[in-house]
Amino acid sequence: MKQLWLIASLASIITVSSCTSNAKKQLESDSSSMETTDTNLVDTTHTSQNSLDWAGSYTGVIPCADCPGIETTVILNSDETFSYKGVYQESDTKVEDTGKFMWHNNGSVVHLVGKDVNMKLKVGENQLFSLDQEGNPIDGPLKDQYILKKVAQ
Repeated sequence: MKQLWLIASLASIITVSSCTSNAKKQLESDSSSMETTDTNLVDTTHTSQNSLDWAGSYTGVIPCADCPGIETTVILNSDETFSYKGVYQESDTKVEDTGKFMWHNNGSVVHLVGKDVNMKLKVGENQLFSLDQEGNPIDGPLKDQYILKKVAQ
């Protein structure tokens, strides 16, 4: 009788352990699928390139080391060509260039490459943000002056 009771107790302990282990595995599985679900909420299919009306003319005055500023106009065409015009204020210097641009960073950055121009711009809603040559955002007290605004058409 004691052996029967001992076997029954042992069987119930194994069953409880097994259920606890299965419940723990189920919780871990649910938790990891929730993380996957959260990750899936990030929209990786829509980019500036395919979601924004990026083609058009953008203007602004960019800071300049040797002058008060550079009156800048960038025109992005839907055939992935560009026109650039930079007029240095209080100077006779003017830079004009055309060329093709490439999309970088999964369609969020345009890289203008012409004869005289080699610049990267992050494309936002109706604006372009100047980036440094490595593609990093401009930082510092003048960073808000490195933005070109889209001209209404």
